[in-house]
Amino acid sequence: MKRIDLHTHSYYSDGTMSPADVVCAAKAAGLSAIALSDHDTVGGVAEAMAEGARLGIEVIPAIELSAQSDTQMHILGYFIDHENGELLEALEYAKKVRAQRELDVIEKLNEHGIKIGMDELREIAGSDVLCRAHIAKLMVKKGYSASVSEAFELWLGVGRPAYSSRQALTASDAVRLIKSAGGLAFAAHLNQMKKSTDRVREELIRLKSDGLDGIEGIYTEYTPEQTAEYGALADELGLVKSGGSDFHGENRPQVAIGRGTGELFVPYSLLEIMKNKHLGLDTRA
Repeated sequence: MKRIDLHTHSYYSDGTMSPADVVCAAKAAGLSAIALSDHDTVGGVAEAMAEGARLGIEVIPAIELSAQSDTQMHILGYFIDHENGELLEALEYAKKVRAQRELDVIEKLNEHGIKIGMDELREIAGSDVLCRAHIAKLMVKKGYSASVSEAFELWLGVGRPAYSSRQALTASDAVRLIKSAGGLAFAAHLNQMKKSTDRVREELIRLKSDGLDGIEGIYTEYTPEQTAEYGALADELGLVKSGGSDFHGENRPQVAIGRGTGELFVPYSLLEIMKNKHLGLDTRA
């Protein structure tokens, strides 16, 4: 069966590889298709699609939008028009809010004696989309943390001392923005919502009324029980499923493209169903 990965990141957000190199890694891993889904930016999509055409790898134009939540809520957009004016305007605003969020985080870290600054952060990010992973890398570089994962566990994760929940968009805004750009909207990594199944169901029902098309049904961090539970929830609500590794290159070295931590398998058949959905056809493929 053909293997795919519909959740990957480049250095346009918090990955470490160029979009072209992400596609090359997908080719080397034997994948048939990927989606480049950087956080709140489509800056790398054109490069990834061009490299995909060169190598014979199908590249789906995508994005991962961060949404306001008391925990974490991300909305993946697939088959988007990455040159859509409304989308690009919203992303410029999101970029400014992201910068303010990271300033919030830096100020909280400074209060705890962890002395880092915005100029240092921009230098280590190498792009104009700032992410917590960049802060974690800076903390490691300056000796405040032993690893990126430790920085998140102790300081940057939800509920930790330097966490900031500031986001530009609500989840409903994100869904509607993706739809206006011609795409399909999917709720990402449901486990990170850290809510009961009933609460997740309520959120998905609400977002479906805004146009939500599906959920991330296969994901690196899901247990077998969660995969079954979320798959059943998608079937119950008439939502289709995507799947991916959440590949970030060296920022998450334990996660390999297309294989996650080793056991991940996302079949091409999921993408066929998504394509049918995008075309308005029967999704019971």
